[in-house]
Amino acid sequence: MIDINLLRTNPDLVRENIKKKFQDYKLPLVDEVLELDEKKRSLQREGDDRRAKRNTYAKQIGALMREGKKEEAEEIKRLSKENNDAVAEIEKQTAEVDEKLKKDMMAIPNIIADDVPIGKDDSENVQWNTYLEAKEKPFDVPYHLDILESLDGIDLDSARRTSGNGFYYLTGDIARLHSAVLTYARDFMIDKGFTYCIPPYMIRSDVVSGVMSFEEMEGMMYKIEGEDLYLIGTSEHSMIGRFMNTVLDGDKLPYTLTSYSPCFRKEKGAHGLEERGIYRIHQFEKQEMIVVCKPEESDYWYEKLWSYTVELFVSMEIPVRTLVCCSGDLADLKYRSLDVEAWSPRQKKYFEVGSCSNLTDAQARRLGIRYKDAATGKNQFAHTLNNTVVAPPRMLIAFLENHLQADGSVYIPEVLRKYMGGKEYILPKKN
Repeated sequence: MIDINLLRTNPDLVRENIKKKFQDYKLPLVDEVLELDEKKRSLQREGDDRRAKRNTYAKQIGALMREGKKEEAEEIKRLSKENNDAVAEIEKQTAEVDEKLKKDMMAIPNIIADDVPIGKDDSENVQWNTYLEAKEKPFDVPYHLDILESLDGIDLDSARRTSGNGFYYLTGDIARLHSAVLTYARDFMIDKGFTYCIPPYMIRSDVVSGVMSFEEMEGMMYKIEGEDLYLIGTSEHSMIGRFMNTVLDGDKLPYTLTSYSPCFRKEKGAHGLEERGIYRIHQFEKQEMIVVCKPEESDYWYEKLWSYTVELFVSMEIPVRTLVCCSGDLADLKYRSLDVEAWSPRQKKYFEVGSCSNLTDAQARRLGIRYKDAATGKNQFAHTLNNTVVAPPRMLIAFLENHLQADGSVYIPEVLRKYMGGKEYILPKKN
């Protein structure tokens, strides 16, 4: 949610930002917000005047009663009642206007960074850099499900019976590899100075609406029937929600946190072959990184966060590239975002394995996350950032394809071997 003062003083900037995101249908919201804002302020002024009259009437009634002027006192009482009724009506109207104003404000996208490339969708994202040489295999790389089955590492049929499509059982060394990567990622981030957290896996609706746009919420979140609770789509949701309606000590910022959680997503829509299997699923696990900081620090942390993901994948000997997300690919709360993509020897192209975002104060305004500035003594909105450390389902695809050997075995990089009982290879099952 952007600052109402920006809309008041520079509505054209807000309109231009909406156009850059190819959301012209939201342009009428700018004028609507300005009208609602003026109406709210007018009602507040009228309400203040009426409340001042209420005090005046009370004094007049007391004075008239002391003087024995009962008829005049009764007339003032009548005027006082009319005034109180008017105050109640003004407060009702103010609440209605405020609710509509907040809804419109939350639909207007955050101002994007000046250097964000302009484009309609992810096809216009811009490659930033590559890390490790992307090599093709001297043999045909099977589909990732075929690799997993050859290693006796997955059971989809049982998962369909117990849970439906979009779920799986991981077994044996593949299940161990899955846990090994998460444990390594946890330790990797702790070594970077981040505090490890395990958050709640369910959050209330006011947290959901604070961390994401309505469109994202509808397309992602599972609601718990009969309760004001949602399953988290990523631990960012509950980790940022942890700070809602708080005033933080500015001297303790930044908060640098890394969190583990299962994640639950609807993943609506049909997808192609390469996005089936374990690429798009309803339940997976992820290691995340979160930063809550002062505004002047957020650009610094943005660069640090995505570089950690690159470093992690390179340490596992997986080639990656970074893509700068264009304006049309940015969710409404994002100021800027960068995707990390891993190389797929099978597809001979890169695919997304993580995303880093700077949301400036958009989430903080929705959730009321402030900090006390030591220099000014004033409360200011913090900035929030998030980034995927690693999400094993997609990472497993990249891992298996890049480390598959001609004999069907899978090489284990040195950094993971201590988490795999010293294994150097995962061997295919015997026929």
